[in-house]
Amino acid sequence: MNKTVLGVLAGMLVGGGAIAAYQAFSTPYAEVVSAVPITEREPIYGEVISSTAVTEMRTGKREVCEEVAVEKRKPERFGDKDGMVVGAVVGGLLGNQVGGGSGKKLATVAGAVGGAYAGREIDRRHEGGQKYTEMETVCQTVTEPREEVIGYDVQYRGEDGTVATTRVDRKPGARIQLGERDRIVGYDVTWRYEGQTGSLRMDRDPGDRLPIKDGVIQVAGQAAPPQG
Repeated sequence: MNKTVLGVLAGMLVGGGAIAAYQAFSTPYAEVVSAVPITEREPIYGEVISSTAVTEMRTGKREVCEEVAVEKRKPERFGDKDGMVVGAVVGGLLGNQVGGGSGKKLATVAGAVGGAYAGREIDRRHEGGQKYTEMETVCQTVTEPREEVIGYDVQYRGEDGTVATTRVDRKPGARIQLGERDRIVGYDVTWRYEGQTGSLRMDRDPGDRLPIKDGVIQVAGQAAPPQG
């Protein structure tokens, strides 16, 4: 091998080493010690293709109310003793017309007693005051069979495009929730550089190392100075 070739090779080696050294010193990196994912729960949805109501015959009770005409009687002046009271008064008046002196008094008393007795008999056979009709709400509980919706068979398309069927309690809309999953929203990162350590929160996986510029960790719009 001539001297010219050796010179070229030596120059390449020296130049490559210089470039590597320059890169190493111009862009220092901190070592990522740990990166703990930060997660939050999010729902998993499926796109509804069709839904069919599932029914079942069941026996149930329900209250039925209606307005009905009810016959009533108006209350009498003396309750249910009108005949007795009126009879006593009339009998007393009639007895008062008989005789005179003590006989007149006895006739009055006898007339009142007799009139009261007659009136009481009338009351016993009497059904009350004047009749009238009034509308009232009357309710009753009835038992009857009925068809009841107990759920819906839903055909849906999942996020991966597969089609499946499930049963839900309520009529679905355009999509149904199939479950939940953990979604990574960031990372709590611990790093080390020349005996110093620090931590920061990132919105993506940091990998194995983080670039440093002027003693500060450089992370897409956020920075963390070294901490002892």
